[in-house]
Amino acid sequence: MPAPAPDRWLRPAADQSDFAQRLATVASGGGTTVFDHVDPAARAWILALILSHPAPRPRAWILDPSPKNRERLAAELRLWGVRARLLPDPVTGIQGDEAPDPEAAAERVDALDQLRRAQRCVILAGPDCFDHPAPAPERLSSSRIVLKRGASLDPSGLIDQLSAEGFERAPLVQGRGQFAVRGGILDVFPWHVPLPLRIEFFDTEIESIREFDLDSQTSARKVDHAEFALAEPDLDGRVADYLRPDDLVIELTDDPSTSDASVIITSQPATSDREEDFSTACHAEPFGRFEAGDFVLEEIRRDAFIQQLARWHRDAWTTAVVFANQGEATRFLELLPDGSESYFQPLMGELMESFTVPSARLAILSSAEIFGRYRTSATTSSRSSRRAAEAKASLEEINDGDLVVHSEYGIGRFSGIRRGEDHEELLIEYRDGASLAVPIDQAHLVGRYVGLGGKDPELSKLGGTAWKKVRKQAEDAILDYAARLLRIQAERQTDQGFAHPPDSRWMWEFEQSFHYTETPDQLRAIRESKADMESAKPMDRLVCGDVGFGKTEVAIRAAFKGVTGGKQVAILCPTTVLAEQHWRTFRERMSDYPVRIDLLNRFRTASEARATVKGLADGSVDIVIGTHRLLSTDIAFKDLGLAVIDEEQRFGVKHKERFKELFRQIDVLTLSATPIPRTLYMALMGARDMSTIDTPPPNRVPVHTTVTPYDERVIREAIRRELARGGQVFFLHNRVKSIEFVRDRLAELVPEARILVGHGQMEKDELELVMRGFVNGEADILLATTIIETGIDIPNANTILIDRADRFGLADLYQLRGRVGRAGEKAYAILLLPREMLTTGDARKRIHAIKQYTALGSGFRIAMRDLEIRGAGNLLGTKQSGQIAAIGFDLYCRLLRQSVDRLRGKQAIHRHECSFKADFLMVREAAHLKDPRKGLPAYLPGSWLEDTQLRVSAFRELAEAADERELDALIRRWTDRFGRLPDPVRHLLDVTRLRLLAAHVGIASVEIQGQRLMIHRNGDYLFLEGKRFPRLAATHPKEMLEEAIRMIRSI
Repeated sequence: MPAPAPDRWLRPAADQSDFAQRLATVASGGGTTVFDHVDPAARAWILALILSHPAPRPRAWILDPSPKNRERLAAELRLWGVRARLLPDPVTGIQGDEAPDPEAAAERVDALDQLRRAQRCVILAGPDCFDHPAPAPERLSSSRIVLKRGASLDPSGLIDQLSAEGFERAPLVQGRGQFAVRGGILDVFPWHVPLPLRIEFFDTEIESIREFDLDSQTSARKVDHAEFALAEPDLDGRVADYLRPDDLVIELTDDPSTSDASVIITSQPATSDREEDFSTACHAEPFGRFEAGDFVLEEIRRDAFIQQLARWHRDAWTTAVVFANQGEATRFLELLPDGSESYFQPLMGELMESFTVPSARLAILSSAEIFGRYRTSATTSSRSSRRAAEAKASLEEINDGDLVVHSEYGIGRFSGIRRGEDHEELLIEYRDGASLAVPIDQAHLVGRYVGLGGKDPELSKLGGTAWKKVRKQAEDAILDYAARLLRIQAERQTDQGFAHPPDSRWMWEFEQSFHYTETPDQLRAIRESKADMESAKPMDRLVCGDVGFGKTEVAIRAAFKGVTGGKQVAILCPTTVLAEQHWRTFRERMSDYPVRIDLLNRFRTASEARATVKGLADGSVDIVIGTHRLLSTDIAFKDLGLAVIDEEQRFGVKHKERFKELFRQIDVLTLSATPIPRTLYMALMGARDMSTIDTPPPNRVPVHTTVTPYDERVIREAIRRELARGGQVFFLHNRVKSIEFVRDRLAELVPEARILVGHGQMEKDELELVMRGFVNGEADILLATTIIETGIDIPNANTILIDRADRFGLADLYQLRGRVGRAGEKAYAILLLPREMLTTGDARKRIHAIKQYTALGSGFRIAMRDLEIRGAGNLLGTKQSGQIAAIGFDLYCRLLRQSVDRLRGKQAIHRHECSFKADFLMVREAAHLKDPRKGLPAYLPGSWLEDTQLRVSAFRELAEAADERELDALIRRWTDRFGRLPDPVRHLLDVTRLRLLAAHVGIASVEIQGQRLMIHRNGDYLFLEGKRFPRLAATHPKEMLEEAIRMIRSI
């Protein structure tokens, strides 16, 4: 489909007298030009017309008071060939917030820097932007550094420069203003670039420059050059300093009399002293909005629309229909009668509303209105990066005093890392003051103890038998649990279900019409669900993922597949509010297709409910979405093929029993908003069909978090800031006794705000009415306890204030904070604490943890981990939770995986089951450094990985590699993060490869003595004829190791 040729859509208007006169005035700069009566639908088109006039000004500022409108304009201007850059409003932060928001500040300075350098650009900003503080332009131009691939640069000089400018040297870059050095690699996160940079040197030559992801620490993209300011600029100037004399300033306003801009665009009538009336220029909604599904289902309205297209065509109008993607366009063409495709030109892009320009005989129509989808603009922050945070509590995140589990010796307390004579050791303290020193290369045997909350367990006794008994009991219980899971799975496999047909053309078009880019996890979950549905065995799949990570789209696609295969679909939700939200989402997504989607809950009238029940029985209702009302005995389906259960853990035991009864032989897809740990997912993979979605969608913006003493000025400021941008606010106060008092205080502080109160002592019906009102925008503030459900998506609520944040655990705070920031809008979480807590007593540790959490560093990962453990508890049930408490979560998962593999007859491979010795191998760095010419070194040199915790992490990764594929992935990751691998590291990896290959074919030990290769398997050595050991031809240690690997590979 052709991209818009902007000239074709702009030129006809530019030649009309209404427009030509004004455009000439704009070009000459002769006074103020007003475009009045301009409907918001046509604003981006008018702007494009002004900016592409034959004599355009090279630089333009477009001023609009609403951040949402600016985002919409940026998206719609692209349709007309104009690239505009957003200048975010300054985030000054609320009182007491020292660093308001590094991400927003970085994006702002980046935009200003572009303005300083650019000869041609279009900037979208607020009307008062020129008065806002900003770095002086000359300050941005000084202290800059330019890096180019292949250029010469002394790395030590750059390190000195970074230190002098206030950058902090760290073992791992985790935030702006930090740098890390590892061999020939320098990682740095400058103040004002979107992603941190990894610069790899070969001596003094820059060999490569890569952007990398903070969470995974892996490179994301190669770049040929990078430029950034070394200094963190002071705000000693104003944005007006970036305004040049010939810049064009255009303001969009509802009050033209207050504007000083060169060009004013307004929806109001012209003021008599400024301009003639322009009301003939643009009209909106030429045929009125369609509701979702009407265009497909109401033939009369569709015919009227096609007749209008035919009239415009007959009268020589130029008509365009703007589609979000190819799938939408293909479906639209299918719905039109033959020959009518010549009536319009299809365009690809973003357009929220339709408009006409009668004087130019131009009609620009939006598919969002035709299909009844009132979508938000799909602009995302220029610096939003996909973060798939690995919530893995490795020893990097274990601090002195934390509880750890050694798989052989039990639960102890970590007391640090010490350097022994020739290697480092982890120190673990046990009961009665006993301690254990674990060599660093056995770090994989030690993991952080994670239970299920509650009190800490007792430390194990070193050398006692109690731990062995505890572990044996856990192993037996886990084996029973795994056997039960596999039995249930086997029983379900014998049931005969319905095999849905392969994807149809409609399915393909439907998937193409999705307005966002699917994440890899989401695509995998969709693929797995569809494969299950096409099988004759009934599906029983669990999809786990955080709120807002795209589980609903997985359910929508499964439902659409069910319907197009001729089956009915039931969607069960725990609450009416969630059911209504799903109903709206499903209707909008399927509005292009003749699918009847009904809602069944207690807010429906008796006649509506009767019609739905009748439609389910006669098959005229394709999809029904409802609460447990769907489980009532009066509900009968004509041909139910799929049930989707959202938040299963929130239904009662009776409801769950009813699920088993009703859904035995149909496909069942269960959604859970509590993420589960990857280790548990891997352990259960063979026993339960599960899909996990760990990757946030690309428009999920990190929530800016502030910790501050309770201050009513802060509260007023935060609420007013949100209301000013048209948003809503959560205020969390977790005490029902005093909630009405807090309501009265909020009403005094922000009298203009509408407030709703919700808490757990309300009747269920009353609480649901409160939630429904807030979701529908009937209030500005929801004052509530933690009872407010997490599954509900309120994209307009983007500020949350949490009173007495010190009373919540990190996992609670993480989940509460996750309720905002879902619509691509910048979101704010403000944690309010009693003033005295910041200065006194044991509370300091708590505050430190919360502050650490705000940085999205390791605290965030631990919070995520704790939350996942709860998900694990929900999934596994009470008995298994007791085993987790006894032996810790990591060991539980390892044993569960072994049990599942064993019961399925799969031979578990553990690299440490095969030992390796060679008389030439030197595994201790100290011994090798004494005589470097002797033997083959195989270890992680301290000079290569200086930070001990990084070394511990590296040893764990090495021990966890299960096969050659994982080992190769590890080598790529290490090369990326740490640069060229030194010889000792390469040799250690070769030894690991040999042990993996040997374990895979059941070899217990490999030893090289002189030229002899001694391989022990099945209780005996492998001999050649005449009881001779195989001999190696090579004589150099490195080549001998390589030859041994080749021989084992051939076994």
